[in-house]
Amino acid sequence: MKVGILQTGHAHPEIQARHGPVDRWFHRLLDDLGFAFETWPVLEGVFPDSPLSADGWLVTGSEHGAYDALAWIAPLEDFIREVAGLEHPLVGICFGHQVIAQALGGRVEKFEGGWAVGQQRYRMGDASLVLNAWHQDQVVARPPHARRVATSDFCDNAILAYDGNILTVQAHPEFSEAHLADMIRFRGASVPEGVLADARTRNGRRNDNAMLRELLATTLKAAPSPPRSRGRLDF
Repeated sequence: MKVGILQTGHAHPEIQARHGPVDRWFHRLLDDLGFAFETWPVLEGVFPDSPLSADGWLVTGSEHGAYDALAWIAPLEDFIREVAGLEHPLVGICFGHQVIAQALGGRVEKFEGGWAVGQQRYRMGDASLVLNAWHQDQVVARPPHARRVATSDFCDNAILAYDGNILTVQAHPEFSEAHLADMIRFRGASVPEGVLADARTRNGRRNDNAMLRELLATTLKAAPSPPRSRGRLDF
C-alpha cells in the first residue's frame, strides 16, 4: 500500500548529512512492512490532489509550531479534515500529532513546564512505554472525538486515537540512539543544558520504538470505513 508523507519540516543540515531528509526517517521506521511511499512537502506549499492520492497518510514532525502564522498550515488542516471525513488512515508524529489535534478541534500551546528531550516513560493502560521525545509544544486540550491512549506526568495527551483510523503520537519513534545523540548535539541550543545532560545519560537504554511502529503500521493498514452520506466529519 502507498503511504503519503506530508512533510512539515526540514532536517538540520548536519542531521540530514548523517540520517537523510525527514521523509527518509519514516521509510526506515516502517521498512519491511509492505509500504511504498510518496512525499508531499506541504511546508513548501506542495499538496496532494486528493486524500485518495495515497492509501494512508503520515504527518511528520517540524521545527514549526502548529499555531504559527504560516501560509501552509491552514491548507494542511483542511486536508486533515478531508482525510478524517473519509475515514482514511492517518498518523501523526510530534508536530503531526499536534496539528491533527488542532485541525480536529483541539488546542496546542507552548508548554509552560518546558522541554521533554530524550527517553520519556509513558503509561498506556497497565503498560509502560519508553519513547524518545523532543518537544516543548503540547496538545493541551483534546478534540471532542479523541481518546487518550497514553499519558505521562509531563505530557498529558501523549498518544491520541480517533474514530476513523487516526492515531497520533507526541514522541519520535523514528529517532534511533544515534539520531537522538545528533539532535542533542546540533539542535540543543534552545534546550536547557540540564535537560540535555539528562537525555544524554538515558540515551541508548531499551525503548519501545518497535512496538509503536507496529501500532502505526496497523493504523495505516486499516481499511477505510464505507463512505457516509455527509462525506466528512463536522468538527
